[in-house]
Amino acid sequence: MVEFGGWEMPVYYVGINEEHRAVRARAGIFDVSHMGQLEVTGSGAENLLRKALASDIDRLEEGQAQYSFLLNEKGGVIDDLIVYRLPDKVWLLVVNAGNIETDLAHLKGLKQRGAVVTDKSAETAMIALQGPVALELLADIWPKKTPGPDTIKPFTAVARAVAGVPCLVARTGYTGEPGVELMCPADRAGDLWDGILARREHGVVPSGLGARDTLRLEMGYPLHGHDIDPKTTPIEAGLGRFVHLGREFIGSAVLDKQVAKGVKRRLVGIQLLDRAIPREGYPILKDGVKIGVITSGTLSPSVDRGIGMGYVAPEYAEPGTTLQVDIRGRERDAEVVPLPFYKKES
Repeated sequence: MVEFGGWEMPVYYVGINEEHRAVRARAGIFDVSHMGQLEVTGSGAENLLRKALASDIDRLEEGQAQYSFLLNEKGGVIDDLIVYRLPDKVWLLVVNAGNIETDLAHLKGLKQRGAVVTDKSAETAMIALQGPVALELLADIWPKKTPGPDTIKPFTAVARAVAGVPCLVARTGYTGEPGVELMCPADRAGDLWDGILARREHGVVPSGLGARDTLRLEMGYPLHGHDIDPKTTPIEAGLGRFVHLGREFIGSAVLDKQVAKGVKRRLVGIQLLDRAIPREGYPILKDGVKIGVITSGTLSPSVDRGIGMGYVAPEYAEPGTTLQVDIRGRERDAEVVPLPFYKKES
């Protein structure tokens, strides 16, 4: 157990590699109740989110969601999040645990008339069910006479009772596998967890922070506070496809300029050629000269190689570029590779 975002959380239940491989082959269940839920309502809700978010919420229909960013005036990522457009003119932001108070203060500080921002985190639990058989398992505890979970499209959400527990069922996740994230009343989280694990015939296993991190890193998904932060922009991080330019929002002028003129650094995927593991903070070298640092790194259970991400100047960012990583004073050969590191076989 470790402290994470103010919560005490399991790194693993049985083992990181075993849990990782179970999610890739079958299914894993994660308690992600540390994630924050901020509800935005009122006549000014849409105007607030148009100003605060780098994505265009006007593209969302009821029940749909977007991956998005809260940015500062310099275009830096205050937080990355998922925004949901729900019935009854309710907007839901699912944010990172360590940023709940920061995000709440930022949104309220914009002082948008008619917008009410409410922190629902303490009363909301969140459980992720991820893996190739996740939807098949979910169908076993799904309400009868309703369209099955396989009819829910990615980045959409519906209200359903799952294992008898009222949930918002979202087709989202952080693993690169099919699955859902289930939000329910906090006092019913145990019932939902037990209801899922009761379907052991599907091979579902409880999974901790360790597997969550190796799974997301194989997919090249950034972790806030590591790969992105208030000093990095979505353009530098290679996440420009999630930004909807051509409209004004906080930080948009900086992003417009970066798109037009280019950036001085880019987040890249780095794969070790030697049998070694890059870790956060390790220097990235080119011909013995430091050109960056690893922001996230691990030994990939799927690729069976040391993998990592880090920022380098654009001239070193092309796939195939050979680099080195300084691992405890020893230079290890590496190369820049396209993201994601892991691509599922068809």
